[in-house]
Amino acid sequence: MKRRTALAALAAFPAAASLPAFGQTLPKVVFGFTAVTDFASVFVAAEQGFFKKRRLEVELKFIPINSTIPAAVQADSLQIGGPTPSVFLQSVDGGLDHVVVAGGGATSKTITGFGLVAKAGSGIRTAQDCVGKKIGVPGLGAFLHVTFRAWLKTQGVDHKKVSFIEASFPQHGDLLRGGSVDAVVSADPFMSRITDSGAGYVASYYSTFLPENQPTIIHTARREWAEKNPSAVKAFREGVQEGAAFMLQPKNNEAVRAAVGKYIKLPPEVLAKVQISPPSPIVTEKQLNYWVGLMKEQEMLKTEPAVARLIVK
Repeated sequence: MKRRTALAALAAFPAAASLPAFGQTLPKVVFGFTAVTDFASVFVAAEQGFFKKRRLEVELKFIPINSTIPAAVQADSLQIGGPTPSVFLQSVDGGLDHVVVAGGGATSKTITGFGLVAKAGSGIRTAQDCVGKKIGVPGLGAFLHVTFRAWLKTQGVDHKKVSFIEASFPQHGDLLRGGSVDAVVSADPFMSRITDSGAGYVASYYSTFLPENQPTIIHTARREWAEKNPSAVKAFREGVQEGAAFMLQPKNNEAVRAAVGKYIKLPPEVLAKVQISPPSPIVTEKQLNYWVGLMKEQEMLKTEPAVARLIVK
């Protein structure tokens, strides 16, 4: 489905979607998210009551490091979580039987809200300058780590010549100031705070090489839980889709930003200018196959995922 067609379909999403049968009790869902705007459709669905009107109670729980989400889902401390596609595929490759129930944000060439942020005075400006350097990423194997390594390759640089350490977004500024890393692959609002403070500068908005409408975050659950709770999965998916449709209406911009600010704790001055990733609540096999190809190039997968089985229809 082309992006323009998909967005038009979302904009027409009916407010009165199917509801559970009268008296039907749905299980409470604890949903895990990280501090990025790619979760905006979930935040909106929670704040606008799109889950509640489907009789689904969703508790949103902040998770500092994206790569830990599959383990939390497996342990049932989360029923649904939002890993990046690469984190999800690695967890499946490692033996976890998890499935995609919905999607979060997506790539767009209009979004410059993440990039390579170098320490002030480091002189890092190009991919070649990263060779031999230590770079912090908010999750080894997660979206920013994998896409940054893919960008290095497009620039003729072997990512194995760069040292990567895992560090949550809130740590990035302190790591740069303390000299523990030479640069970080970061995202707003943390990226803007770093540059505003003078601790670092944006060396590259490297993401412009990525194709449009590739999922940055996907919402996943254990297959066993999803099969036992199809009504809860449907209610969650429809709530996210309605949240995405709400986001696409310009008149709702203030409410969308308020929802984002509440859950990722943004002050008003940052909230007013932060870029919000476009929603992509429906994940397709073609989209997951793009990530499979990217990860195989980086030798991150030992097996060939059966992508068709990984998405709940």
